[in-house]
This record gives sequence, structure tokens and C-alpha cells, in this order.
Amino acid sequence: MAPAVAAYEPRDPSRTVLSKVIAEHLETFLASLDDDPDATGLPAYVQREFYDYLQCGILAHGFLRMGCDTCKKEVLLAFSCKRRGFCPSCAGRRMAQTAAHLVEGVIPWVPTRQWVVSVPIPLRYWTAPSKDLTAQVHTIIRTTIAQYYVIQAVKRGMERQKVQPGSVTFLQRFGGALQLNLHYHVIVIEGGLCRSHGPGSQTTLYQGRAAQRCRHCRRRPENQPAGHPQATPAGISGSGN
Repeated sequence: MAPAVAAYEPRDPSRTVLSKVIAEHLETFLASLDDDPDATGLPAYVQREFYDYLQCGILAHGFLRMGCDTCKKEVLLAFSCKRRGFCPSCAGRRMAQTAAHLVEGVIPWVPTRQWVVSVPIPLRYWTAPSKDLTAQVHTIIRTTIAQYYVIQAVKRGMERQKVQPGSVTFLQRFGGALQLNLHYHVIVIEGGLCRSHGPGSQTTLYQGRAAQRCRHCRRRPENQPAGHPQATPAGISGSGN
């Protein structure tokens, strides 16, 4: 018996609760803001997020026609909004693509640690509309965390000038109750990179104290039995420029 072949079923976002709520109440909500003299209204980019989301995945707003050269079957693929704000489909796809890119092409296959850093409530309201202030706060956070790993490396006998921590930061602008809460998720290599200079230079990984223990039995690599996947410290090497 031949295995069943999965059939393509286009999604219909208009059936979701989120789409129904926004479609039903968006115009009334925007009109109430216009009629309220004390309301400042929504920024134009927020309104575009709403309207583009309502068109996402709807054939009437554009589609791609695809056909198979063998069986001649054709399907219609509706355009997506590719927005960041309210669309679960586009946000989920962007999240999966970003994660795959980081794992496959950016972060080496080594232990990492996530640092979640929040800021005082008054500072959240100052940083939320300001890219420059958000970047300045991020620089302070990233530099402080990196300095911690540099100090640990220096204590282990490495030269400060050769140590380079690695990190990737994601901003989250809301809390568990959907209130404004700008905070930073920093993914840091648990250790860092140590690069030698000159012709034939090499880049090696050194691991922090926490990373040098097995995640399961908490033994150090040198104490692992032969054949254990973490019997030796993980490391990377490669030629530098």
C-alpha cells in the first residue's frame, strides 16, 4: 500500500479569533481615538500593522499561482504581510528562520547562556520610543556581560587583548500581561573566543566554569568515563585573517 501523500491546505487567517476581533473592532477603535480630544491616537506604523494583518493570507489581496510540470496540478498561494506586530504566522516563520540561521551559520556548536535583563520602569518609557537610547542601554548591558567573561578568562591566564566574547541580543517590548516592558534577551557564548594574531592565526574557544560540567551529571569533562559525549571540552579552531 502506497504511503499517503500530504495535501497542501492553505491557511485561512480570517477564521482565527484574533483576525475576527481586529476586523470587527478596528474601525470603531480608531474612530474612538479620533473623537477623544485627550487621546494622542496610534502611530501610522501601528495602523499599517493592523491593516496589513487583515490582508495577510487572503487571496483577494494577491497570490502566487504555482503548478506542477508532472501532474499539472495548480495551487494558489496567498501573499503574506511579513509584518512583526500582530500576525502569528509571519512572526512564527520569522522566528523559525532566525533561529535556524543562528544555529547553522552564526553561533558555534558550544554551550550558551541566556541573560534576561530588565530596566527600571521609568527607563522603559524613555527607551521604548527612542532607538538611540535603547541602543545605548544595550551597549551598557552587552559590555558589562562581556567584561564578566573577559575577567574570568584573564583569571585563567589568558591575555585580555586576545579574548573576544560572543553574543546575540533580542529585544522584547512587552511583559506577561502585554504591558510595556522593554527588556533584553542576550544569548552569550558560555566562555568566549581567543584569537592569536599574525600569519596562520588560530581562533579557539575557551569555556566558562559552568560550561565545563556535563549538563546531565554535572561532572567535569576530565572526570567523564571514556566514550562519554562530553569526555573532552568542546572547542573550535579555524584560520583567522
